[in-house]
Amino acid sequence: MAEPSPSARAPRRAPHAIRRAARRVDAATPASRDRAVDALRALAILGVVLGHWLVTALVPEDGALHTASPLQHLPGLAPVSWVFQTLAVFFLVGGHVATRGHASARARGVPYGAWLRARLARLLRPAAALLGLWTVAATALLLSGTSLLTLHTLVKLALSPLWFLLVFAALTAATPLVARLHPLWPLAVVLHVDILRFGLHLGPSWLGWVNVAAGWLVPYTLGAAWARGELESRRAALALLAGGTAATVALVVWAGYPASMVGVPGAAVSNLDPPTLAAVTFGVAQCGLALLLRDRLRSAMRRPVAWAAVALVNLSAMTVFLWHQTALMVTTVTALPAGRLPGLHTLPDGPSWVAARLLWLPVFALVLFLCRAAFRSLEEGTRRPRPRPGTPAGRARPRVVRVRRDPDRGATGVVRRV
Repeated sequence: MAEPSPSARAPRRAPHAIRRAARRVDAATPASRDRAVDALRALAILGVVLGHWLVTALVPEDGALHTASPLQHLPGLAPVSWVFQTLAVFFLVGGHVATRGHASARARGVPYGAWLRARLARLLRPAAALLGLWTVAATALLLSGTSLLTLHTLVKLALSPLWFLLVFAALTAATPLVARLHPLWPLAVVLHVDILRFGLHLGPSWLGWVNVAAGWLVPYTLGAAWARGELESRRAALALLAGGTAATVALVVWAGYPASMVGVPGAAVSNLDPPTLAAVTFGVAQCGLALLLRDRLRSAMRRPVAWAAVALVNLSAMTVFLWHQTALMVTTVTALPAGRLPGLHTLPDGPSWVAARLLWLPVFALVLFLCRAAFRSLEEGTRRPRPRPGTPAGRARPRVVRVRRDPDRGATGVVRRV
């Protein structure tokens, strides 16, 4: 019987190599690491990415590109935003990790400034790269004669993730002040701001932007409470889930808040820009659900392949978040010469658009993967391998697993040949 050709054996070797690499990542991870935290962070980031890809369209019209959303034409798709608007979970995890990290740094005698610089470095380096590249791209587009309306659409969409980064960085810097703040205090601020805005129609026009800080402070302080051990019980998680869900339903059904948890073009009120009370109570429910899922996630993360995938997403979480809109735009713009392609350039006004958009998701993911490959080192950092004893300098032996140590996040095994 003839032996399989090398090309036929290659597909068989690939899954084995992936499993072997995953086992090495699994072995490089300290037993003390709470893998559920990393799993929640990965789910939150991927939820936001997929949500934006599903509800954001760039439509050419009158010689320019305009943003459009299927939620504007198909309001029945509002439940999609309930699944993929997962920012509250990211702030929950951020508050948990920052609170534990700051406490650990203080115990080791690390000054606040050094701790904060280490925390912000992973956020600001990818942001600087995004700003730099889009400054060059915007200049080139302007000089090439691109319409100002198209340029405004592209730049606004590309830089939109930075608002989240600025809020997250500010809350991280305030961790020593807010770590013991009860979540009801920022929730009360959001409530009173909305009463003034929507109930009494009083206050200055900028009043709603107070909720940008207060609204995301609610899940952040819930994460801090989790770090202090105050939300370990299943009863606490169920209370958050039930209370947040009931409040959100009441606000949507009886108080007139939008059902969509993301902004809809043309709508009088956006639940997210700035955050409303409904968005915050919805986030509380999400946090409760996330806390309920901790044990199941820890169990799932015992599987090496699942854990390796989560670890890799976490290592480039900011890069993935910051560049996902760019991946969508690059795909859309480069495909324009082919005509108005369904699900990419057409108006999102029917189920056929949704079906076509689902087929484009793998293409967006591929372009995002290329962006990640180009810019991930800015987030992950670079480290030259040190020569081992007996190894000539400059000829360090390759290692397959590198262990990154982060004072706030423990050690993460990274599958990489360096």
